[in-house]
Amino acid sequence: MSGEALFPTYARYPLALVKGEGSWLWDDQGNKYLDFMSGLAVTNLGHAPQAIKDALIAQLDQVWHVSNLFRIPVQEEAAELLVQHTGADAVFFCNSGAEANEGAIKLARRYFQKVKGEHRYEIITFTQSFHGRTLATLTATGQDKVKEGFLPLPEGFVTVPMHDLDAVRAAITDRTAAVMLELVQAEGGVLPAKPEFVHDLAKLCRDAGILLILDEVQTGMGRTGKLFAQEHYGIQPDIFTAAKGLGSGFPVGAVLAKEFLREAFSPGSHATTFGGTPIASAVVKATVQEIAGNRVYDRAAGAASYLTGQLREKLAGNPWVKQIRGLGLLIGIECAGPVADVIATMRERGLLVVPAGPNVVRLLPNLLVSHAEIDQAVGIIAAVLKEKTVTAPQ
Repeated sequence: MSGEALFPTYARYPLALVKGEGSWLWDDQGNKYLDFMSGLAVTNLGHAPQAIKDALIAQLDQVWHVSNLFRIPVQEEAAELLVQHTGADAVFFCNSGAEANEGAIKLARRYFQKVKGEHRYEIITFTQSFHGRTLATLTATGQDKVKEGFLPLPEGFVTVPMHDLDAVRAAITDRTAAVMLELVQAEGGVLPAKPEFVHDLAKLCRDAGILLILDEVQTGMGRTGKLFAQEHYGIQPDIFTAAKGLGSGFPVGAVLAKEFLREAFSPGSHATTFGGTPIASAVVKATVQEIAGNRVYDRAAGAASYLTGQLREKLAGNPWVKQIRGLGLLIGIECAGPVADVIATMRERGLLVVPAGPNVVRLLPNLLVSHAEIDQAVGIIAAVLKEKTVTAPQ
């Protein structure tokens, strides 16, 4: 089969991956690959983790889907676990990161309009951000390329330069409801937010009486060496979002918020058919138990330190490598030119990585990656980038 029945919305790699286990994937030709993509920060526990598989199978033998018109005990248990391990007080489950971010936007607007009685609706976001592909979330995204051909875009979004507190201050008006921030702009180039900016921004939001929303879709569930990246910064947002690693490969998302926002999502205000089904909730519960209950993020922090150290050692002196940056196991290697060809070469040699913009190689190994697997990956990366330096025009 050629895939001609599908819309050509993806520039797909020439592989059909049919089996996964731990850090490894196999294609339909029997070739084996070391996976440093994790399905774009999704399979944080590796492929087919046994604890999640067991929970899923057990739930499949009970009930698959009812409706959110009924109580779903396993959904309540999953939400309680998230509340226990974070600064949130209430959770809304959905199906994806884009839906989670859309839900966060709706929650912020509805809080001001229905609870506070203020006509606030604007969300301030930042250049190079990425928040999703729905009409609202692509408008919130600070990259023009995702907006092409989708005009007119919905109103209510203002984008300002990252790390420019004066620009944020100037953008705040009596229409502003919230500021929405990624603590690491993963799609935008693996660009961590500066701690002093984040602290000043949180204070500015408090002083202005507006909400702070953190998009933790890619940085959540242990990816950065903490359960959520906000812990590195010592802040608690009013709202934050999760998805990707939250379901270990099962499609789930969540909006998490403080207690004072509960009233804004009153009965009938927001809904989803498939969010928080028994199957999805069983997977979320097992994933949170595994990552938070067993502190897998601590192991991820150790692996991140080792991986970063090995990259700095093996890539030292390579003039084509401009910077190695990131947070935890979300790492970017900024290069002096486009990286599509080096990513293709790494793939041909058995290592799967992904770009973050045209000039950045993004590394997203699972949280349980071994030192031996890191050594193998770094060996391939260093060899390919050395060859790129040798062959690059001077």
